[in-house]
Amino acid sequence: MKKALILASVASMIEQFNMGNIKVLQELKYEVHVATNFIDSGTITRERAEELKNKLKDLNVKYYQIDFDRNVLSTKNIQAYKQVKQLIKENKYNIIHIHSPIGGVCGRLAARKERKNGTKVIYTAHGFHFFKGAPAKNWLIYYPVEKWLSKYTDCLITINEEDYNLAKKKFKAKNVEYVPGIGVDENKFNFEMSREERNELRKSLGINEDDFVLIYVAELSKRKNQQMLIKAISLLEPNVLEKVKVLLPGKDSMNGKYQELAKNLNVDKNIQFLGYRTDIPKLMKISDLAVSTSRQEGLPVNLMEAMFCNLPIIATDCRGNRDLVQKESIVGIDSIEELKNKIMQRLANNKKYVYNSIRQYTEKNVLEKVKKIYYNYE
Repeated sequence: MKKALILASVASMIEQFNMGNIKVLQELKYEVHVATNFIDSGTITRERAEELKNKLKDLNVKYYQIDFDRNVLSTKNIQAYKQVKQLIKENKYNIIHIHSPIGGVCGRLAARKERKNGTKVIYTAHGFHFFKGAPAKNWLIYYPVEKWLSKYTDCLITINEEDYNLAKKKFKAKNVEYVPGIGVDENKFNFEMSREERNELRKSLGINEDDFVLIYVAELSKRKNQQMLIKAISLLEPNVLEKVKVLLPGKDSMNGKYQELAKNLNVDKNIQFLGYRTDIPKLMKISDLAVSTSRQEGLPVNLMEAMFCNLPIIATDCRGNRDLVQKESIVGIDSIEELKNKIMQRLANNKKYVYNSIRQYTEKNVLEKVKKIYYNYE
């Protein structure tokens, strides 16, 4: 039986980005294996990572613990490389589909010998760390590594136009493909909430029926830059601020620093730090505006999901965001006053949007493209 390995540095990348890929590979009659770090599980909790193991087991997917460290300079990744190399040697995979920068380095290096024996290596770049406007050190460190490793890549999948154009022009992968993100399961958002249900969920979060609610779904991190939104909210006039609430669902990787900032700026009553949540569709349905103040994106799922909910969007001017959001909804990174002004505009013009381009980002459309790629490398 044909074998395929899906490799990522953290379990959250399997749960959030690869369950559809597993399904496609099984439809193509592959025995599927998964290798990742279930202990340092990324943006999902340890409990959620254990649930993922059970889900994989139910799908007859073999899974392996790889001791990746998210610090790219950690010597622990040498051991992770050895683990991956041994796994590849033992299983003789037909296809290896790799995700995440650290996984991309370890996986492609470990698979070099097996590529000579016919194994096909596919690497999905969920947003290169080098991009227009990125710090110089990102270009000095990550660009040469990705360019070098591209020659050990049979198919490089990019998820935004900037990365696609750069890879096509500069890299040595045998093939470069553009796939519009990971795909959104539109069925998750295909429901209506009654006014009573909406108000009940709002009430449970301390939100009044007539409050204006902003939502930013993301891990609390420097990269996602929630401090920009917190500071912008603090600039609102008191009579406006009393009717504004902000929902920030996501794992806290800042050790409470953003909560402290909100308290110091006297907006802690306006901002709900919700932690990891499994009811994002409902939270979006009770919201009035989606926000992203990210410094760096691949192709952001949170904004695509907001589009499926017909929410107006304000987003920072970074790669990935620009692929999805119109210019009039874009603000400069760390342009706090500009963000505050955009929020005020939305408050004055609170209406739903219809996004005609959303169909290309459905899970069905994306998985059809991925299936063609897998099929080409059988």
